[in-house]
Amino acid sequence: MRKNKPIDISESLPDIWRILNEEEHKLIRESARFINLSKNEIVYYENDKPVDFMCLLKGKIKIYKEGVGGRSQIVRVVRPVQYFGYRAYFAEEPYVTTAAAFESSVVCLIPMKIIEQILRNNGSLAMLLIRLLSIDLGVSDRRVVNLTQKHIRGRLAESLIFLKESYGLEEDGATIGVYLAREDLANLSNMTTSNAIRTLSIFEKERIISLDGRKIKIIDEDRLQKISRIG
Repeated sequence: MRKNKPIDISESLPDIWRILNEEEHKLIRESARFINLSKNEIVYYENDKPVDFMCLLKGKIKIYKEGVGGRSQIVRVVRPVQYFGYRAYFAEEPYVTTAAAFESSVVCLIPMKIIEQILRNNGSLAMLLIRLLSIDLGVSDRRVVNLTQKHIRGRLAESLIFLKESYGLEEDGATIGVYLAREDLANLSNMTTSNAIRTLSIFEKERIISLDGRKIKIIDEDRLQKISRIG
């Protein structure tokens, strides 16, 4: 994990920056640091003590939980510019997940003690973080239900839609804007890697998607949505 020279944080955290006063701006400027992450590099490990408020500025991050038999479950994906790593601090507990980079990424770190200091006097920032935590909780609740109740086809279809909504599409308007290893896609979909590969192949034969290495192009989004809905 390599540290970079500080960059202009006002451009990196626009939604937070505009609700802070000058004194709070100074606190953030003086305490923030920026790191580069290589592909698969760990941001934090499960059971680590949370000390930083994190914002992904560039790249893609996966947040996952190690399961039985070495299998992992990806519980959340982070895209620029989203905040992460702060729930455990407010809960006064260690991290219950691990975070790692899908690809080369840049993350801004601000000590949580500074964030807490600002929160005690800035209700607007408190409301922003409450709203973001509430949104994340809603997404997690829906995914837990869907990944436990849907069959394999429905789970994979939902994951592809989830990735599309999280990372968008490339310039062709069809290719999902993140390239995942089949193992990562399986971990996101709560299935084995072999099942993920087999189901992707079936979707391709049915002309729902097309595959080019790790690139996945959505050909028939209506059918993909239908498969996701019916589970």
